[in-house]
Amino acid sequence: MLNKSSVLLMCAGLFCQPALASRLVENALVEQTSQELPSAKALLLKTVNINSGTMNFAGVKEVGDIMRKEYDALGFDTQWVDGSEFNRAGHLVATYESPTHPTGQKLLLIGHLDTVFAKDDDFQKAKEIDEQHIAGPGISDMKGGNVIMLAAIKALKAKGMLDRLNIKVVLTGDEESSGRPLSKSKKALIDAAIWADVALGFEDADGDIRTAVTARRGASTWQVTTSGNAAHSSQIFTDKVGDGAIFEIARILQEFRLQLADLPLLSFNPGVIAGGTRVSTNKGGDEVVAFGKTNVVAKDATVKGGLRAASQEQLEQAKAIMSQVVEQHLAQTDATFMFDEGYPPMKETKGNKSLLAQYSQVSVDLGYGPVTAVNPRNAGAADISFTAEHVKMAIDGLGLMGEGGHTKDEVADMNTFKQNIEKTAVLMYRLSNP
Repeated sequence: MLNKSSVLLMCAGLFCQPALASRLVENALVEQTSQELPSAKALLLKTVNINSGTMNFAGVKEVGDIMRKEYDALGFDTQWVDGSEFNRAGHLVATYESPTHPTGQKLLLIGHLDTVFAKDDDFQKAKEIDEQHIAGPGISDMKGGNVIMLAAIKALKAKGMLDRLNIKVVLTGDEESSGRPLSKSKKALIDAAIWADVALGFEDADGDIRTAVTARRGASTWQVTTSGNAAHSSQIFTDKVGDGAIFEIARILQEFRLQLADLPLLSFNPGVIAGGTRVSTNKGGDEVVAFGKTNVVAKDATVKGGLRAASQEQLEQAKAIMSQVVEQHLAQTDATFMFDEGYPPMKETKGNKSLLAQYSQVSVDLGYGPVTAVNPRNAGAADISFTAEHVKMAIDGLGLMGEGGHTKDEVADMNTFKQNIEKTAVLMYRLSNP
């Protein structure tokens, strides 16, 4: 174990300066991460081989139990937050309060236990392709990130540096499909953020180890339903019949496209649409069945889509524009607009930029080159967005990098596994310095 006394002995006769002492600690941490690699890889494969699709509650809990035992062994206080109130498996929260530095830096480390692959999916097991690449469901999104943060903590513990920090690890069980209401499903995460000074997310971001995330766009859903007068098609556009539900929904979508297109970094997408004499929806509007005839004016129509905004201000602006568009109707039609805010935007801040600069310097000092901010359009929504407004600084994208996330072609680049364990351990150590 490396501690203050051993560092002083190592520096004896060298007129050891604080910078040299820190380098000695960091070198020792890097060496320790190499020793952690075999067990870290074994843990990664073990968890990837357990299906933990969001709605496979038993699988999510099984992965959570494995990770819980790891944190218990490190002296963390662990808690399973039951998810029955929000129709999900739940979350693992692991807390380490330093016995020697109770007022030291408070770090929140964020991961998730669930994947997008359902229990009956045919993509179930990890497969080593070569020495550098492993395929597997959720290996980069984000079981690799979960193991990276754990391996870094183990290295800090082994070298006597863990007591310099106060840490909360939150591994959610519903990142891929959030439970409702969000006030309950995200409570453990938000409470941890209110406690913390710094938030570190271990998603794989855009799969490029040379980037990290200082800003994420929010992810919201919206739905528009329209109605008109059912009548013989020969009477469409008359004063009595009007334009029908399908023309009304077409008008609304076109105005959305025209009026939202120029908002920077904002995107909106109509994902499913149907119209006709009869329209029925289920699965929250994700599945739509319609019946109609070419000689009948459409009575009903519905469209559901997504919207991603770069800031809360932009989100409110987009909602206002969309509401105004829906309020203007074609003849003899009506329309309603529903909006589910979902994941909030993670706005870029000075604190986030400062934290990225520190992380980039760690990468440079370890010989891996600089790390720059990812374009927000290239990184999807993530749990860190719920925490960003509560901490002084936050970055994401520190996890295992790969390609093909959310598909059966998901493959991890294991070169980034070692690198990001090292960078995380050294970054956490530097954050612990007053």
